[in-house]
Amino acid sequence: MGKKLGMGCLILIGGFVALGVLGAIVGGDSQTTEGQVASSTQKADAVQSGVAAEEPADTLTGPQRNAARSAKQYLDMTGFSREGLIDQLSSDAGNGYEVADATVAVDSLNVDWNEQAVRSAKQYLDMSGFSCKGLIDQLSSSAGSQYTESEATYGAKQAGAC
Repeated sequence: MGKKLGMGCLILIGGFVALGVLGAIVGGDSQTTEGQVASSTQKADAVQSGVAAEEPADTLTGPQRNAARSAKQYLDMTGFSREGLIDQLSSDAGNGYEVADATVAVDSLNVDWNEQAVRSAKQYLDMSGFSCKGLIDQLSSSAGSQYTESEATYGAKQAGAC
């Protein structure tokens, strides 16, 4: 009877070991899958916001890294031109970063400014009607969104105003 119990215990222990190994294998795959899902989600967010999903460079100072994080958050919410984003980050009414830090931070990101202009153009058109010229003027105005003339023209055309 003792031998049968001992053998049963060995089988039971062997079963637990097998389950542990199987769990580790499945757990590893699960983590990879979660990582892949997170990566896919980041890529989808990047496509929507027009910002590549990469971390700020290690060469940035603390304030520059923080400004880059703030810039990404702004770009996740709405379209910004390069100059408009730098102004937002450095404004006392915005984040109050030094202009130099805000500039380095924004330039460290991989942003498709044409895509940002399209997003802004669509947002303007959702609020009000604009002629092609009026929307380009709004997008490129120093009192408006501050896109370059080329970016503003691209945005207005892609948004359907022209």
